[in-house]
Amino acid sequence: MIHLVYCDNAGKRGEKVLDKILAGTKSMVVRGAAGRKIPHSRVFEGERLYFMEKGSASITATAVVKTVQNYVKLNDDEITKILENNQNKLNLSEKQQTRWHKKCLCLVEFENVQKISPLSFEHQGNMDDWLILNKIEDVIVGTSIPYHYENSKF
Repeated sequence: MIHLVYCDNAGKRGEKVLDKILAGTKSMVVRGAAGRKIPHSRVFEGERLYFMEKGSASITATAVVKTVQNYVKLNDDEITKILENNQNKLNLSEKQQTRWHKKCLCLVEFENVQKISPLSFEHQGNMDDWLILNKIEDVIVGTSIPYHYENSKF
């Protein structure tokens, strides 16, 4: 499987998540919720990630999954410790640390980040901030297919 990751574009002092990834100051992304949510338990070492800035229509970077950490039913202390222990890779602002303080966490470390020629993303109304796809062409203008959540079921 391949994964399309939406990156927040509202960082303090103009620091955007995708900029940190491309600069090499961020090598891990986190997703969290009160219960298991995509990509929890659905992303694996060696799979391909594609990145795009939220609100844009262009996929502009790619990387390979290095490691994955999945957690469930965490208490507050455990959440804080996990985020702190991975802060050197996550590079989260205080606001982001608060946002991702969730009982279920999925931390995805990546490597071999490459900027790519922009691919035109075809947004559909039912899409989340992390998509699991068979191939990137499934969401590219001209070759896209209707998105469904078949690959995102637990």
